[in-house]
Formats: sequence, C-alpha cells, structure tokens
Amino acid sequence: MSDLKSEAAAKAGVRTVPICGLPIAVLDYARAVEIILTWAQDRERAYAVEAANTHVAAQSRYDKAFGAAINRFDLICPDGMPLIWAANHQIPEEERMSDRVYGPNLMLRTIEASVGTPVRHFFLGGKKSTLEKLEARFAKDCPGAELGGSYSPPFGAWPDDEFERICERIRETRSNVIWVGLGCPKQETWIGNHKNRLPPGVYLGVGAAFAFHAGELKQAPPFLQRIGMEWSYRLLMEPRRLFKRYLVNNALFVGYWLADTIKRDD
Repeated sequence: MSDLKSEAAAKAGVRTVPICGLPIAVLDYARAVEIILTWAQDRERAYAVEAANTHVAAQSRYDKAFGAAINRFDLICPDGMPLIWAANHQIPEEERMSDRVYGPNLMLRTIEASVGTPVRHFFLGGKKSTLEKLEARFAKDCPGAELGGSYSPPFGAWPDDEFERICERIRETRSNVIWVGLGCPKQETWIGNHKNRLPPGVYLGVGAAFAFHAGELKQAPPFLQRIGMEWSYRLLMEPRRLFKRYLVNNALFVGYWLADTIKRDD
C-alpha cells in the first residue's frame, strides 16, 4: 500500500481490512458515494476507486503487475459477497457489513446523488453504440445530473497518442467523475499505471456496468446476488468468455483466504 493511498483513506476516515493483500474498505453505499463526490471536487489530483470482486482480489495476488496497479487505488470497495464475508470475519460484530458495494449500483447511486453538485460524469470505454445508450439512459433517469460526454477508444492495441487524446477529452468536458469500462484487468491496469498523469478527478473501474445500464446485458436475479452466486448466472450467460475468470479465480480466492486466515489465527 502506498503512502498516498494510506493518506487518502485516512483522511476519509475509512477502515480497511486485508483480503488477498488488498485493503478492502469497510463501508456502505452511502459512505462510498459521499467519498467519491468529495474527492471529485479536489481539483489538485486524480483518485482511483475500485469495486473489487473475487476475480480482482485473486488476480492482484498472483499477477504482480496487476497487483502493483491495483495497489495504487485510493479506495477498494467490496463488490462481491465473498469479500463481505471475508471482511466481516476480521471485524467486531457490531461493525460488520450487511451488503456489498456493487459496481453497477454504486454507479447509479453516485450519478443520482450528484444532482445539484459541481460534478460532471464521463464514460470511457465500450462500443460507441453502448455509450450512446448509456448516456440516453442517464439523461432520462437522472435529468439533473451533469453528463460531460463519453469516448470509445479503439479496440486492441492503442496508438501512441491515445492516452493524451483521452486526457484532452476529459479536460475539455470539465469532467471529474470518470467511469472506466474497459473490462478487467485492462481498466484497473490503465487507471493504476497512469493515475499520477491523469487529469484531476475520480476514476472508477466498473466493468460490465456499462452493458448492464445500457440494457445490453441482464443482471443476475437479486436472490443470487444476495447469496454470492451472481458469478454462476453470468457464467451461464457467457460461458466461453468467463469460464476461466470465475472458476479459476474463485478457487484461488478461497485458497488465498483460507491460507491467510490460518496464518492470522496462529
């Protein structure tokens, strides 16, 4: 954990617990939204926020380059129920969390709460058609929210000047909450590796939230989300793409958590 991240978390009064080596925040939606909107108004630096699931936690442990990038994030929220259970195992009963901070819901609640504040949202990543649906949805459902715009970068390898092009779009729209939907691990790696060069604002890796809110992908039923089985629903929907991500990383997460628990309890 970097000193900068420790300072940002301490100033926000956020308690964290280690899970797979990541400092997972102990907080709810309301506190996460409050922190994001506060940080967004700091025009001096960029902040990085992640909604982490078991995939992110496990990969941060075995992939050193990814782990280095995610360790530059200022706030890592527990997106998956297994992270909630693992965190609650380490804290007093009266402080335990009852719900996760799910990326798509965090996105919606933050945009809703930003109405009447000096916050402008920018959507980075995904297809142009997806971004058009996304902007139309939030313009309709959150008419008071300020939408700065969106940008669909090229798929595959980016040109050498792509980073500066993205930064210029963010600056010219005066956006200070930037939702990054490049997919995991690309979005976390991009944010973490470039954080010190990004325009001031809050950068959030939100994965499939763009497709969910654009109406292109169905979310798991609420009861599956509550019992930590959302991954099984998504695996059924996209088996070829998600097979390795979920089955391998879920197994690794359990192994890492058990090893850390045994070591901590010794």
